Amino acid sequence: MTTTTAATDSTEVMAQAIADAAVSNDVLSGDYLLETRGLTVSFGGLNALSDLDFGVRDGEILGVIGPNGAGKTTLFNAITSTVDVTAGDIYFEGETLRGLDPNQVTARGIARTFQNVRLFANMTVLENVMVSQHCRTRQGVIGALLSRKSFRQEEAEIRDRAVEILKFFGTRLIGFRLDQPASTLSYANRRRLEIARAMATQPKLILLDEPVAGMNPVESAELTDLIAQLREEWGYAIVLIEHDMNVVHNVSDRVVVLDHGTKLTEGTYGEVSVDPQVVQAYLGHDGDD
Repeated sequence: MTTTTAATDSTEVMAQAIADAAVSNDVLSGDYLLETRGLTVSFGGLNALSDLDFGVRDGEILGVIGPNGAGKTTLFNAITSTVDVTAGDIYFEGETLRGLDPNQVTARGIARTFQNVRLFANMTVLENVMVSQHCRTRQGVIGALLSRKSFRQEEAEIRDRAVEILKFFGTRLIGFRLDQPASTLSYANRRRLEIARAMATQPKLILLDEPVAGMNPVESAELTDLIAQLREEWGYAIVLIEHDMNVVHNVSDRVVVLDHGTKLTEGTYGEVSVDPQVVQAYLGHDGDD
């Protein structure tokens, strides 16, 4: 091989490596804030999620729908590291989430709510939101025990931030309710408080798991408006699992449909709602009879 040929080959290899790196970068980040690639979660040999490619954009409200057992909550559990991923990967802002603990995922900027409300029942409304900020605090146990000035200052900042978040919910969670135990709240207000706790972690992305479940139509409509405001006023990207199609229709920019752990289709609500695969998954027939 001549010197000229070797140099040419070296240049071509380097150019190809740069191109490959650029392609890889696009795959990891692309247009998505959060992205899964080939995500598979298995339990006892059965796939709850199978080779799922999924993504949500910055500032987007994405609805995730599907029949019971479709893998919707498993998707949230995989993203937040509360179940083990069998294969594939999850990227947030272009970096993998695999191998992180749940608290590390929260610190990265992802918060969630649950199907069954999870609050500190004996803590007050204010305390529930204050304690949720622990992933952003700087002062440790020593500062608390010694009641250092820096600790007292941070505690005041945490309280002010909690009050600011709770004001977003209007009279539902503010005023005299600040000092009420969470256990005394109505079901709808406990749902609101759980969202407030998620906001307190200072996320970029909030995962809402059936936020209007168990609510009456008036409460559902109020919370639907609130979800839209979370994006408009606070700038969050939101992924919403919901069985109430009015909520999905009214608030989602885009909808992903899951069935048996795989993605059937995605698009606007109008597009997916008339898709034959979606009709069959929900109704168990092809819609012709």
